[in-house]
Amino acid sequence: MYEKLADFLDSFLEMGVPGYDCLLRVHGEPVFRRMNGFSDREAGIPMKGNERYHIYSCSKVITCAAALQLFEKGLFKLDDELCRYMPEFEHMNVRTEQGIVPAKNRITIRNLFTMTAGFNYNIQADALKRCHAETGGRCPTRELIRYLAQEPLDFEPGARWAYSLCHDVLPALVEVLTGTLFNDYVTKHIFKPLGMKDSTYLMPMDEFETALTPEYIRPWGSTGSDVNRMETTNCYRLGSEYASGGAGCVSTVEDYSRFLEALRVGDVILKKETVRLMAQNQLTDAQYQTFTQPAYGYGLGVRCPREGGVKSDFGWGGAAGAWLAIDPKYDFTVYYAQHVMNSPNQGFRIQIGDLIREELSR
Repeated sequence: MYEKLADFLDSFLEMGVPGYDCLLRVHGEPVFRRMNGFSDREAGIPMKGNERYHIYSCSKVITCAAALQLFEKGLFKLDDELCRYMPEFEHMNVRTEQGIVPAKNRITIRNLFTMTAGFNYNIQADALKRCHAETGGRCPTRELIRYLAQEPLDFEPGARWAYSLCHDVLPALVEVLTGTLFNDYVTKHIFKPLGMKDSTYLMPMDEFETALTPEYIRPWGSTGSDVNRMETTNCYRLGSEYASGGAGCVSTVEDYSRFLEALRVGDVILKKETVRLMAQNQLTDAQYQTFTQPAYGYGLGVRCPREGGVKSDFGWGGAAGAWLAIDPKYDFTVYYAQHVMNSPNQGFRIQIGDLIREELSR
């Protein structure tokens, strides 16, 4: 079984990906685990299955799950204004063709989950640079988000969907609501309960080169298979004390599969009804016009099935190639990992889910 999936994954190596690891569970049972290639191409070290990776935007799903735990406890409502908990967001400005003007709408917490708050992904913004300078490079999570609020929004909150730092704001909200540092909260309420012993949002930056599998990059602008080893990794880790909810988690295939299974089963780290809410399309027709995955809708931090669509899974993917799916209809979870920025196979990962459904439909 799964020969087509295996051949498809191996084709990534031909594209220039040094190595990969993929774990599929159906009805909770591991039915397919394939790894191939090298974790360290230059040293000739083959994939072993215990590699730790920057998972980049696959961090977002864990972050949203952590915040939704507090939603379940009644600590906020989705349509609460963010400034109720974080006052610096009360009076925001917006960039327009006429210049920078006061925002007409206030950011809601739902806007954060659904990427509709008006933020962008400019991690070189002036305010963020000031935070780095004024905190001596520490950039504590809650403090950096105060600086982020000084930047004008790109559009009125709620007006459209735009991939952005929305999910980086959620960890600061968790810290406000719990009085606990975000990484400590996630460790206590998600990582430890699920046995995710190799996962963290705050790996010491000086361990990036020693404790992580090497990271590679295809040169920006290249359309070939020329993939080179990176010298520095994870530009989204903006400071030594910054837990990036959107891109800062380090994890392994085994760890992340445990997390996916908890969501598939429900009533583990989130109630079943909360997982269903997470996986329901939240976008209005206007917001959907700027969403980047037309085969899907977008829920509370995940791509998800849309009304009239053919896809049945929800999940997301990361900048270095990690990709995840939870499919309630076919009752499977899959996590695929690699470590290549600007990867040549980035646009093909979605077919992993299609091939699994094809196999399970036989």
